[in-house]
Amino acid sequence: MFFQRFTPWCMLTALSGFPEDYIMKWKTSCCAPPASIVFVWLLTTISLCTQLNAQLPASGTCKPVSERTTEVGCWILIDQPIGRIEQGQVFWHLDVYPTRSKAEKAKGQRGTVLESLGKVWLLTIEQAEWRPTLKGERIAEIGPLPVSAGEQYSALFMEAILTPGMTSAIHTHSGPEAWYTLAGETCLETPNGKLVGRAGGPPVIVPGGPPMLLTATGTAQRRALTLILHESSKPPTTMVRDWTPKGLCKIS
Repeated sequence: MFFQRFTPWCMLTALSGFPEDYIMKWKTSCCAPPASIVFVWLLTTISLCTQLNAQLPASGTCKPVSERTTEVGCWILIDQPIGRIEQGQVFWHLDVYPTRSKAEKAKGQRGTVLESLGKVWLLTIEQAEWRPTLKGERIAEIGPLPVSAGEQYSALFMEAILTPGMTSAIHTHSGPEAWYTLAGETCLETPNGKLVGRAGGPPVIVPGGPPMLLTATGTAQRRALTLILHESSKPPTTMVRDWTPKGLCKIS
């Protein structure tokens, strides 16, 4: 996941400052406006873009948690190899423990212990209805996650704390992505439509392959754990430029 500043339609905003009869004459005559007007228009556009962007939340790409300097952002907690998956689907199990030592004792072969969002998590990729040997607080079981049977996989876990209005760059993953949302709301657009993840609602699962654009929507700060279950031989995330979203995800 990569996050960037949401860019408004500054050009259209600036153009709206011209008299309507002038704009219509320009469109119908197909003639270029005088150079002096173009120059003024460009200066207005730059000024408006600067002012509008300054009012929007800053953002950036997902970074390793070791580089964290602020709470808000997308932080890569770990990219953990989990080995070959023989089945065509698996599940993401989320359990919470009072201490890290207890979570470590409960960890299985495909489990990862990490601290995030004020909790100690045991995150495990296993079959449906799997349970750890040492019981903790069961938070969720998310799936099925579609995978290619017989391939080696890694589980990349991220913490996302996003301000409404922050968006991702258009990207794709080499395996399924899933979210567990603790607070806020996020909308994800793909060529197949949109998916919305909210705190207390059903989890979001997106198969690997299709391009996607994520937008933090709603009015509250989004706080979530994200899993990208990617093929170990491939990068988890790849930027794409051959798909244009329809703008299905609206910012409140």
